[in-house]
Amino acid sequence: MKLVVEVVEAQDLIPRDGEGSANAFAEIDFHNQRSRTRTVSKTLNPIWKEKFYFTLDSLESIKKQSIEVSVYNERKSFPYRNFLGRVRIPGSGVVNSGEESLQRFPLEKKWFSSHVRGEISLKIYISPDPNTPPVEIEPEEEGEKRVKKGEEEVKEVRKVATTRHISKHQSSSPAAVPVKMPALSMSVPAEEYKLKEARLNLGERWPAGDKQVSTYDLVEQMNYLYVRVVKAKDLPPNPLTGSVDPYVEVKLGNYRGTTKHFEKKTTPEWNQVFAFSKDRIQSSVLEVFVRDKEMARDEYMGKVSFDLNEVPTRVPPDSPLAAQWYRLEDLRRAGDSKVRGEIMLAVWMGTQADEAFPEAWHADAAAVQGEGVFSVRSKVYVSPKLWYIRVTVIEAQDIVLVDPNRAPEFTTKAQLGNQILKTRVSQSKSLSPVWNEDMVFVAAEPFEEMLVLTVEDRVSPGKDEILGRLVLPLTTIEKRLDHRPVHSRWFNLERYGGFLEPDPRRRELRFATRIHLRICLEGAYHVMDESTMYISDTRPTARQLWNLPIGVLEVGILGAASLAPMKTRDGRSTTDAYCVAKYSQKWVRTRTILDSFSPRWNEQYTWEVFDPCTVITLGVFDNCHLGGGDGAGNNNAKPAAKDSRIAVWREEDGGASACGALHLYFPDEHGLSLRPTAASKDALRAAFLR
Repeated sequence: MKLVVEVVEAQDLIPRDGEGSANAFAEIDFHNQRSRTRTVSKTLNPIWKEKFYFTLDSLESIKKQSIEVSVYNERKSFPYRNFLGRVRIPGSGVVNSGEESLQRFPLEKKWFSSHVRGEISLKIYISPDPNTPPVEIEPEEEGEKRVKKGEEEVKEVRKVATTRHISKHQSSSPAAVPVKMPALSMSVPAEEYKLKEARLNLGERWPAGDKQVSTYDLVEQMNYLYVRVVKAKDLPPNPLTGSVDPYVEVKLGNYRGTTKHFEKKTTPEWNQVFAFSKDRIQSSVLEVFVRDKEMARDEYMGKVSFDLNEVPTRVPPDSPLAAQWYRLEDLRRAGDSKVRGEIMLAVWMGTQADEAFPEAWHADAAAVQGEGVFSVRSKVYVSPKLWYIRVTVIEAQDIVLVDPNRAPEFTTKAQLGNQILKTRVSQSKSLSPVWNEDMVFVAAEPFEEMLVLTVEDRVSPGKDEILGRLVLPLTTIEKRLDHRPVHSRWFNLERYGGFLEPDPRRRELRFATRIHLRICLEGAYHVMDESTMYISDTRPTARQLWNLPIGVLEVGILGAASLAPMKTRDGRSTTDAYCVAKYSQKWVRTRTILDSFSPRWNEQYTWEVFDPCTVITLGVFDNCHLGGGDGAGNNNAKPAAKDSRIAVWREEDGGASACGALHLYFPDEHGLSLRPTAASKDALRAAFLR
């Protein structure tokens, strides 16, 4: 059973080729099946008379579906086609074969601002036995003759009628394709032609299930117009200054975004992305201006315009849209043949799942200037890997005293950054003291700090005299991943002042004592850098000791409601809110929504889960680093040093509060549960569960 759509003709189309005519073709879309006619050039009344066949499941299914026929003007350059109109025919009105008649449909708009006129003539009906099946091979006795050459048997060329798969720029018509079919000289088992399962590794899979990782399926889809400004070339110099300081202005309605400017450069490279929310688009035309910083505000070197109805749509995992060169134009000087240069751009419609979304300039944050632009973007942070450093101070030998007439009180002090630990005073009063004490420090990768040990003599209360010094780079320390002990080593101490000696030869001649140490980086422990009640990670430091993940946690941060005002701007209360979520070593921060008590973020993040008895923590903060003063609208004030906390969700609070608390717990490996505490205000709405 087939659905037959016969595209006959169109009349009185709107001219779109710039010469008062159109190069028209029609595209038919039905139930994920798409075909198109050939292109009829230079006419506003094209005639096609082409039939298209679509697979139909049942008569009942077509009643819930519709047939969409769109008419386009074909172009040789980007965006390759212009929209001329479309019609949508409900499937409930389709008749059976023999009852069809020629119907005329007025073309409709696709967007509110589309310019459309004319009508299209169609025949649509259901055929139980179409005359053009996908592949038709003539019978062997009519289209095939056998010719014997010795022992080899060869078949002559057959005529095979094929129906090709239709793409955007192809026409649908049967074609005779010569195919050479050699005879089989041996029997092939029938199993070779049976349907077999193909085990393909499509997408990333997690060990604890067969669900593929999805993209932004927990949040509401938000559509954006993206403009990537890559670079420009052949820009003409300013006749007054003899040079050019170019920058680009992207204008859509009342929204304007500008790139940085380059001084005296005719081939600038910006590589900046601008994002305009579809909900706030005020115009159907996007304009990209190239300006000179030395020119007046209303002057520009050239511009490129885009009709938003013709902008392509891209949704990941599609590959990024390639940028193209566009010639700069100046419609104010139509007769001027002066070369105005070219600019490389990419323009597309996408969602917040686009890779360009986090780094893009957003039109809803256009008021933020300077360094504040970087503080409103969404970010993902990874905490540095932490190691325990165990230092066992065993003993020292041959210490040289400054005052040999008094009984010594030897101690050893170790310092790593701001961490300082000391041993007790050695009970031995000889010049070879013994301690046998452990010290534990925490170090973060990359190991840039030095471990400094000094042997000191307490000459009076509150005063210690340095007798020797040892400096150890952390990169030279052995890593221990199991129970096996680390071998101790003897280290020479530089005498006090010896490390300040400018002449290295004299420094080597100084007598140095020795210290006996056992030092290692402990990789089998987890560094406790957060409260045990809200711990989000229990893995040891060494990656070799990690277990496989048991699953993936997906968090969709939708928005917040009824947030408290945190500051005043221009005499009124406001809040610039963003959300932070922390789990394991990964921190995420949403973009900042300006001037809203009910922000909508709609951002989705994922974490690997290694232990079900762990906690995720979320918080909402007010951004005080927007540039221009203290973040509260006071331009002359000192910028705030710390963002104000609006709410942090914690289970221990329990009950209703102004801030509230929210954590995610994983009680077992069969499912995840969400246990938020009550909050009378500042309630974060989030979609979890995977």
